[in-house]
Amino acid sequence: NPFKNTSVHEVEAFGPVSTIMPYKNLEEAVELAQMGKGSLCASIVTNKDSTAREFVVEAASHHGRILVLNRESAKQSTGHGSALPYLTHGGPGRAGGGEEMGGMRGIKHYLQRCAIQGSPTTITAITGIYQPGAKVIEAEKHPFKYYFEDIQTGMSILTHKRTITDSDIQNFANLTWDVFYAHTDITSLKGTIFEKRAAHGYFLLAAAAGLFVYPAKGPVGANYGLEDCRFIRPIYHNDTIQVRLTCKEKIERDTRGKEHPSGVVKWYEEIFDQDGELVAMATILTLVQKKSPFMEFTKANVEAALARLTENTKAKWGIMTPQHMVEHLEWIYQAGLGKIKTQQTTPEELIEKYQASLYNYKMLPKQFDHPLLKKGKLEDLRYENLAAAKTALLEAMDEVEIFFKNNPNGTLHQAVFGNLDEYMWELNNRKHFHHHFLQFGLIE
Repeated sequence: NPFKNTSVHEVEAFGPVSTIMPYKNLEEAVELAQMGKGSLCASIVTNKDSTAREFVVEAASHHGRILVLNRESAKQSTGHGSALPYLTHGGPGRAGGGEEMGGMRGIKHYLQRCAIQGSPTTITAITGIYQPGAKVIEAEKHPFKYYFEDIQTGMSILTHKRTITDSDIQNFANLTWDVFYAHTDITSLKGTIFEKRAAHGYFLLAAAAGLFVYPAKGPVGANYGLEDCRFIRPIYHNDTIQVRLTCKEKIERDTRGKEHPSGVVKWYEEIFDQDGELVAMATILTLVQKKSPFMEFTKANVEAALARLTENTKAKWGIMTPQHMVEHLEWIYQAGLGKIKTQQTTPEELIEKYQASLYNYKMLPKQFDHPLLKKGKLEDLRYENLAAAKTALLEAMDEVEIFFKNNPNGTLHQAVFGNLDEYMWELNNRKHFHHHFLQFGLIE
């Protein structure tokens, strides 16, 4: 009788031991589960959610975690008592506490925390997170023209204005099929908060984006999400809106695959009416590209760098002479055009990974032995002098430009990176030219 023989509840058999106790109903099961006076984890096996709810509500006060096992979750269950990083692991009473140290939040107890009091502007300056009401930094140009590193918390823009028309509201309703009465049936407004036909909240967000978005391609790569959206008061037809967009926070992020390094920028969006009253607010997330450390790859920049290269220019590393370096770059172009036959040195299953590396901002390694070139030896020169090699390189660049102009979906072969389209070809050469121009001190 487990209700009288309390030692089974009071003495913990710490080891591979299971104690089996009978119970008549769920009420007794809860009572038994509570008699242990606190545990890290309890489990209930049932396929009835109503039973699970009843047990959890009654037994939760005595257990740090409760595992509900049924025929659906059993396939992926880690078992009774298995602690996972995002789960609470700790319990009340005899379980010894520790709940506050369980899961990811336990890390916070190893950090020194401090509350800050001050004006919104001061707290923004201290934390690096914009606080509503703080002074803003009026951007010298549109904020979407800045790269991630150049955006400052508090950087802001006040847009021009837009008057919302009756047709705007009806067209949005037709486009989205959102025909809620407040937007479409002005005869049904009695007893509601609406005085006239109201604009959709999501239309306000869309119209606000139309006011603050910069249309041309730039560092801002994509809309990444929306947080903390609130509609405070309605906007009616013939009302006018204006938007203030302010950088709220910058967050680093990891990138992988064929994507340039970028960070997340959170923008605090405030929508005002014609009287300057706040009608809506939201936090907009964007992916913003980071600045490339490489030279801008244009023919003009290549020509300017080559003009600084002489026969007497010394390499900072490696055994190449100036002419060998130029001929090496030209050789890559000739191989891509198929005029020099080369074999692919990278296994096909690794090509995608190698091509993805063209998008990152890591410099090419120094002292790298190209798999198709002589090891530790200079290649035989193919041109009479440095000037002739320079001319050949620039002509090869022109030939590639013409190829892609005539074949916009075409590819050129590269021994290490496989078949490259026009953009990846440019990325490869941007890294490659930068590497060798640094080698000879032609750029900083």
